Amino acid sequence: MVEKVYVTYNQVHKLCQASAPHILSSFQPNLMIAIGGGGYVPARILRSFLKRPGSPNIPIQAIGLSLYETLSSSDPVEQVGTKVTRTQWLDLSSLEMSNLVGKNVLIVDEVDDTRTTLEYAVRELEKDVEAASEKMGRGGEKTRFCVFVLHVSAQSLFFMREGTEMEGREGLADWELQNKDKPKKGQLPQDMIEENRYLAANTVGDVWICYPWEATDIDDHDRLAALQPVVENK
Repeated sequence: MVEKVYVTYNQVHKLCQASAPHILSSFQPNLMIAIGGGGYVPARILRSFLKRPGSPNIPIQAIGLSLYETLSSSDPVEQVGTKVTRTQWLDLSSLEMSNLVGKNVLIVDEVDDTRTTLEYAVRELEKDVEAASEKMGRGGEKTRFCVFVLHVSAQSLFFMREGTEMEGREGLADWELQNKDKPKKGQLPQDMIEENRYLAANTVGDVWICYPWEATDIDDHDRLAALQPVVENK
């Protein structure tokens, strides 16, 4: 039986708050792309903490990708699909794409499980931005992508050292490699990992995370969360 971990809105809010200083200091995003539907709420919360005095809010654009298939109408657990399906994408002929060229773009999703969706999003966005920049005669402008997720499950990746504060970190010296027991099917660009452009606010084991925006009864969801709190960074 799949172990479920219930996460509350309050916990999501605090994860975004704790991650924002590092994102601002190391990446300074100009724009966010939320992967729907799990990335919408974290992106909106994160934007409040990324806003700097005297600067406008960071714009949020959205893409929709589907990988999971529901097992039953009564169980929140889903099985992994065989391929990524686009349900919503940026309009390549509009200002949406031109606004990405030469920018620091933060991709936001709720969970990094198999990494298949994130791999697809990064690969396809990089490809589309490169095509758009060439078409607009802006091939010399570098577009950088960064990934932020609330949770990553069971993978060998760099994570914050125990006792290291999120705020004030300056690079890989503050991170350690943790070996997890669930391999990822997808891969992110190596330079993204090496340049510290991947951030998971929280690491968990091989569990199914139930997010509050998926709940049909939020009171029951919060009750279950109180009985089974989210796993902290290891």
